[in-house]
Amino acid sequence: MNNIYLPYLMTIEKITEEAPGVKTFRLKFKDEGEAQAFRFKAGQFAEYSSFGEGECTFCIASSPTREGYVECTFREAGKVTSALTKMEEGQTMGFRGPFGNTFPMDEWKGKNLLFIAGGIALPPMRCVIWNALDTRDNFKNIQILYGAKSVADLVYKHELKEWEDRPDVKFTVTVDPGGETPDWKGEIGFIPSVLEKLAPSAENTIAIVCGPPIMIKLSFPVLDKLGFKPENIYTTLENRMKCGVGKCGRCNVGKMYVCKDGPVFSKEQLDTLPPEY
Repeated sequence: MNNIYLPYLMTIEKITEEAPGVKTFRLKFKDEGEAQAFRFKAGQFAEYSSFGEGECTFCIASSPTREGYVECTFREAGKVTSALTKMEEGQTMGFRGPFGNTFPMDEWKGKNLLFIAGGIALPPMRCVIWNALDTRDNFKNIQILYGAKSVADLVYKHELKEWEDRPDVKFTVTVDPGGETPDWKGEIGFIPSVLEKLAPSAENTIAIVCGPPIMIKLSFPVLDKLGFKPENIYTTLENRMKCGVGKCGRCNVGKMYVCKDGPVFSKEQLDTLPPEY
């Protein structure tokens, strides 16, 4: 699409209730030609609009290996997300993108991948996880650590079971103390402490971390203690973005615009930014 401000028209093909206040939309292009021409890579984001209400920024939660649709997952939190929450299957919404940089999956070929995700931050990770699993031969060991406040807050529950059952994935799920149910069989504990308990090897391993800022902040020292180098740790800062094209300035951090220079950053890059990120 030549005009970056003109949204694609998308049909809401499927709505999945993931957790309280959290939904996943599967979107299909109304124009088949646009669908055939559309391409994106893991880590990129888009602007999603409810006409008459505005638009907001989410990652593309589906993998580029799965063509014909895009998916987004969001929590009801403001005017636009409240409007999106009220939409139904079959209705039309807007989609602008893709924007931003990507996770360097080609550079990761032949390496182990360690995914660490918390709560509603699993969607941007899900894109990369499925990209890796759909091209499984490109990578060595794949380990996933995912956690949420409670069992009810875990998203993609059906996919978590699928990852758990795969023999080629080491999967661990945890909930915060007090968030378990009587039949809970996973871990109980905060992600940084569970990460330290699992003690994954840093040798030939890329760590991808996404979650609430406090989770990321507390996980980085654990990874450092385990021997992970800053250049082998990646995250995404998409929660700071608004316009997506470097015009509004909301995501400016130091000399960087998260939407244009990110949202994917290595810890090595983050360490050069002001502490406000």
